[in-house]
Amino acid sequence: MPEKEKLRIDKYLWSIRLFKTRAQAADACDKGKVKLNGDAVKAARSVNIGDEYDIKTEARRWRIKVTGLLDHRLQYSEAINYYTDLTPPDEMEGLRFQATSFNTGKRQSKIGRPTKKDRRELGDFLEE
Repeated sequence: MPEKEKLRIDKYLWSIRLFKTRAQAADACDKGKVKLNGDAVKAARSVNIGDEYDIKTEARRWRIKVTGLLDHRLQYSEAINYYTDLTPPDEMEGLRFQATSFNTGKRQSKIGRPTKKDRRELGDFLEE
């Protein structure tokens, strides 16, 4: 498929998989979390090869350089060929620290509510 002349930044960020939905990418643009040369950009801004963007997602901060235009979503292994990750290593270190101390809210195995088997064994114990 030939590359398009104009491509919106929200569609580009969605297609390279920095955001799960295009609406989230547009919302990040509206809130000033996507910047080109330090200036916030609107969702309709055209993307050009060679542009460098600073993007703040829920998971981390990104600094990317556009190496190709992609207007549709591809699998991650192919999508990473359309940008270069320029994120400084010191920010990546901070990310690793946060990831280890992050609580997902999911209950850990063998901790918390008893399983059905545990309840049966408890019931048998109380009946005796």
